[in-house]
Amino acid sequence: MKKTKLAAMLVACFMLLTVMGCGAKSGSETGGNATNAPTATPAQSKEPAQEGLTGEFEIQYFVGGYGDAWWLETIEQFQQANPKLNIKQSAGAVINDQMKPRWIQGDPPDVVYIDGAGSNPRQMIEDDQLLDITEWIQEAKNANSERLLDVLISQPEVYGGKVYNLPLVFGAYGNFYDQALFEKNGWKVPTDYNSFLALSEEIKASGISPYVHTGVYPEYIHGGFLFPAIISANGDNTNILVDMGEMKEGVFQSEPILKALEKLSEISSLGYIDKASSALNHTDSQMLFLQHQSAFIPNGLWLESEMKNDTPEDFKFAYIPSVTQSNGGKYVAIPYTATVAIAKKAKNVEAAKAFIEFAFTKQHSLNFAEKTGALMNVKADLESSTASDVVKGAMNFYSDGSTLVAPVVEFNPDVKTEMNNATVALTLGKITPQQWGERVEAAAAKARK
Repeated sequence: MKKTKLAAMLVACFMLLTVMGCGAKSGSETGGNATNAPTATPAQSKEPAQEGLTGEFEIQYFVGGYGDAWWLETIEQFQQANPKLNIKQSAGAVINDQMKPRWIQGDPPDVVYIDGAGSNPRQMIEDDQLLDITEWIQEAKNANSERLLDVLISQPEVYGGKVYNLPLVFGAYGNFYDQALFEKNGWKVPTDYNSFLALSEEIKASGISPYVHTGVYPEYIHGGFLFPAIISANGDNTNILVDMGEMKEGVFQSEPILKALEKLSEISSLGYIDKASSALNHTDSQMLFLQHQSAFIPNGLWLESEMKNDTPEDFKFAYIPSVTQSNGGKYVAIPYTATVAIAKKAKNVEAAKAFIEFAFTKQHSLNFAEKTGALMNVKADLESSTASDVVKGAMNFYSDGSTLVAPVVEFNPDVKTEMNNATVALTLGKITPQQWGERVEAAAAKARK
């Protein structure tokens, strides 16, 4: 799964722990009262945030790797809570392209889930298609009377000081390992950079490469290693990642970035990175990991599901957000999200806001994990759910205060390309951290003109 889809958000990989396209619909629209939608349980039916909504209400959502079961059930419950509301669902695998003419003509749906091919949240904002929800979101509460912003794992991205969309699906990069392999060899999971170095030496001595990454798509090692290292070196202040996205002058040659690059250069010079990494695509690197030719791999939360057909029976996926923090420092997770928004020209803004308040609850988060194998962007206890162990473990990291979740940042395409190329060169020992900074800063300076 290519990280270029991350920028679209993701994920059509996303995504996340599912293979894109599975369960996708071929049609563009479905009726508002889906006959195959599950009936709400008594516990779920207690959730309605609003009653008595009337009029027409339309939701557009892309159907890809996550399927549509969660959408159908959630919308059915919202319908039961608002029987006088006429809900229309516009959904499918190619719904973004099919709905594009209506957006252009000023006749959009009320709520849109921004994911999949043909979607771009930043472009929709620049085209003035999304409603400014900055003031509303500050006080909005979900169906359980919890402040929405307080239950989110990843906070909404701010564009020019304003908020236009909310992350609905949450995923994050991190470092994966086989828990069974670690238990067999008596290896202790690292909690900081020094323990990672010590373990890597032990792993290397056993004849296994400590770390393999996807050199063809450096976004993986950026998300799992370099970016967390940058934030840790910046005193756990995630604003530096925002500065990078905004191409703030001098940021790419700043001390925190150079310190992080030194760590990446160090594990390369010590021989901890598999020598084949620079030429590997995502599938090849993941196969080496599954075959125990490498002990760790930086990747996204979709990994387990994506490789389920190739995973050995005794392989037990496990996850840690980062390995680059100092002793006692927090883990750092670099997220990718898919968002939901209200159209600026929505005909039923009241219902649109009510639906978002209805959907963003812990119960719906649990349902999402069970139905998709991925995480919804709401903190929830998944231990009693049927979600996979790696998903449960990831949620524990994000919910217990031990992990910093960085903001979602989009990079200028030219800067991103140069950053990718420079990182691969650094891991191969062809350039120094200082030269990495010079190259990327030059690309940023050019993009700023």
